[in-house]
Amino acid sequence: MPLDDTLANLPTSPGVYLMKDDAGQVIYVGKAVNLRNRVRSYFQSSRNHSPKVLRMVERIADIDYIVTRSELEALILECNLIKKHRPHYNVRLRDDKTYPFLRVTVNEPYPRVFVTRRVVRDGSRYFGPYTDVPAVRETLRMLKTVFPLRQCSQKLGPETPARRPCLNFHIKRCLGPCARQVDPSLYRDIVSEVLLFLEGRQVDLVESLRRRMEAAAERLDFEQAARLRDQMRAVEKVVEKQRIVSDAGVDQDVIAFAADPWGACVRVMFVRDGKVVGSEHFMLGGADGADDAETLSAFIKEYYSEDSVVPRELLVQAAIDDADILEKWLAGRRGGAVSIKTPQRGTRRKLVELAAENAQEYLARSRAAEQSEMRARLDGLAELAAYLRLDAPPARIECYDISNLQGTDAVGSMVVFEEGRPAKSQYRRFRIRQVEGQDDFAMMGEVIRRRLTRAMGDSPDPKFARLPDLIVVDGGKGQLNSAGRVVDAMTLSAGLARIPVVSLAERDEEVFLRGESAPLALLRESKSLRLMQHMRDEAHRFAITYHRSLRGKRGITSELTGVPGIGKKRLAALMRRFRSLDAVAEASVDEIAQVKGMNARAARAVWEHLHP
Repeated sequence: MPLDDTLANLPTSPGVYLMKDDAGQVIYVGKAVNLRNRVRSYFQSSRNHSPKVLRMVERIADIDYIVTRSELEALILECNLIKKHRPHYNVRLRDDKTYPFLRVTVNEPYPRVFVTRRVVRDGSRYFGPYTDVPAVRETLRMLKTVFPLRQCSQKLGPETPARRPCLNFHIKRCLGPCARQVDPSLYRDIVSEVLLFLEGRQVDLVESLRRRMEAAAERLDFEQAARLRDQMRAVEKVVEKQRIVSDAGVDQDVIAFAADPWGACVRVMFVRDGKVVGSEHFMLGGADGADDAETLSAFIKEYYSEDSVVPRELLVQAAIDDADILEKWLAGRRGGAVSIKTPQRGTRRKLVELAAENAQEYLARSRAAEQSEMRARLDGLAELAAYLRLDAPPARIECYDISNLQGTDAVGSMVVFEEGRPAKSQYRRFRIRQVEGQDDFAMMGEVIRRRLTRAMGDSPDPKFARLPDLIVVDGGKGQLNSAGRVVDAMTLSAGLARIPVVSLAERDEEVFLRGESAPLALLRESKSLRLMQHMRDEAHRFAITYHRSLRGKRGITSELTGVPGIGKKRLAALMRRFRSLDAVAEASVDEIAQVKGMNARAARAVWEHLHP
């Protein structure tokens, strides 16, 4: 439908709209109480529009929309669609999927706590996301020291037979639920204390530990009382480091940000029981040209749409237009009332100003680090061009590696570096099809031939259209000569300029150039060698990950073929879900049964086959 017709037929209902460019890519997702009024406003007089909106409107080729029953439903749908499409013009967290969480598996009979980067809706409690990975791991280390929860990933339940306890039990780091050495109610009490700690309620936790310590002393269980005393002292050390900022006694998250033409940095300070118990920073993309209200609203929706703890009160830097609907949404996630406030004076205002100062300082440090990193990359490329006698620094470098086990499950990898840094979306992998046996040289030639054919063949693939300025292969002269012959033949037949090819031998980190018998000795600490090592290591990692995946799938197929009730479709489903035979063996009957296409009888047959 033409854009004018879409605008003319928009409903007046609440809903979500998706702006698309001429390639069908979603470039912006928004919500509205009245879809017709909101969407049409983008195409009215441009005097009130920001430069960002003007740039976006120029790219809009189509508009899709979804009608909802309420503005709250529209907000929830908007959050989900922004996560799915990652639109260019929406304010969004940068690389949010890499942020770690602390996961407490309260859905298990004997819960565990560990670091994860995946949020699974299975009833577990998640705390985060955290941006300081070392600090998260230090917190986890402290929790394992203070609270003796199990650290293994065994499936434990009421029916699981008692097992021999591990070393952690003997050194008092685990209560031994696998050996039936702990009462389930006592174990749950300790889990509750871990949750109090992670929620920032260390004062409540100290009181809980004190009561349990005194009770243990009264029943003359002095060993237990001493253990609880040590736990209480460890938590009190954490409390001593916390800064008292308020006597209001209300749990608060203080949110402020600093922006520059390239993005923004948000600082979140966590205040619990009047004390600052922690803080995190988050870099935002798409914030250029966005006003303060849009930036804060977008951050709140994305941050709290994960399993982050929602406090009673949010203190924000600037007033938010849709604060009332955000409060309703947050209240639903918290299970109680939530208020969003923009303080103008007093202690609360000072907290917001402190968060803003921290955001500005972190943003300045980040930009300085980015500039330094960029200079180092460009220096490395210039140095590499000089060493390899190239006409100019290579803007695009492709590095190749081969991985196999005595010729079986052979694969090749292609990693791409642009302007000296990884372009991971352009990484490609190849399964060797034309070479039999252990012949790494021929395998390297096949991979590069197939890559160049995708760019120069009768039906060029747009994903392979851009040719490299330099090709690096992992290996010595054999791999170099094999790759060079393929590149020369194909570029010559296509009438293209010859692409430089070099190899990096891992054993002595020697660089080989074509036509020269002696290797090129790069300085061990040179930026150019570090760059080549980075590329080689990435290619090796990418290749071996794919090789292990294929080997694991082959193991599933060879081992489970012939198991009653397991045909090709169920084998494929088990491969997609577990990736390796070891993972299937570690799964319970219930977990196997949950795989698409499986049932309880087939799952039991698989489990019994792997556990004779």
